[in-house]
Amino acid sequence: MSQLSRMRLRTAGAVCGAAALALLVPACSDDDGGKGDSKDGTADLSAQEISDKAKKELLDAKSVHLTLTDKGSDVDKDDPAHMDLTLDRDGNCAGTLKFGGTGGSAELVKQGDKVWMKPDQAFWKNQVPGGQGDAAAELFKDRYIHGSTNDDMLKGLAEVCDLKELQKSVNEDSDDTDDSDESKNLKKGKVTTVDDTRVVPLTGKDDDGNDTTLYVAAKGKPYLIRATEKGTGTDKTTTLTDYDKPVPTKTPSAKDSVDISKLQEELQQT
Repeated sequence: MSQLSRMRLRTAGAVCGAAALALLVPACSDDDGGKGDSKDGTADLSAQEISDKAKKELLDAKSVHLTLTDKGSDVDKDDPAHMDLTLDRDGNCAGTLKFGGTGGSAELVKQGDKVWMKPDQAFWKNQVPGGQGDAAAELFKDRYIHGSTNDDMLKGLAEVCDLKELQKSVNEDSDDTDDSDESKNLKKGKVTTVDDTRVVPLTGKDDDGNDTTLYVAAKGKPYLIRATEKGTGTDKTTTLTDYDKPVPTKTPSAKDSVDISKLQEELQQT
């Protein structure tokens, strides 16, 4: 079970950390960017005002659909390379996690303190050493492991479901930004389109010197629609949609689930 414990820690830390970094809204700005479009109220604001409003909408969100893709050179089979989750402030979520290289993937559902996880074969082989991985992959094929947030194996995975933790990270990172550091200044660009949504791009640099771009909705509420971070060995894209839409409440059926105690028994016997 030691391998599973390591997976739990790296999964929670890598996903939450990468998402918080990609969603960082810097606290200083440079308004020498593109001019506003009279059809787009947000685009007429300064870069600082747009940044502040986007941050407020993110911090006030009750739920969101978040897609994170990390194509960085340091992503290995124990690190999440792709995450597609709908999550809320109550810690409920539904979606998938895909790991780098041959790390496999897992479907994840959480309602309250109940957690369901359905790993694929590659995940089992990567996370459980030796013959145990093959045995677990065959025994639990196409079924969810069901447990609670008290289970070590599921606790870390479930931590990525809490929107409040992400919001806390974004808020703290933004507050820690040094206004005197001109390298972090945001510049406003011309209105463009992301997934059929008119957006205002705000460009700048993060603490590591990577180029970041925040795409904020130009009309309606100034939601942060997409954030990118690119640099040497770094290539992350986070897309946010469906603000305040509820997390799906459907959970896997009993016939499609196996209690986590069964997994623990099988691993001990293998």
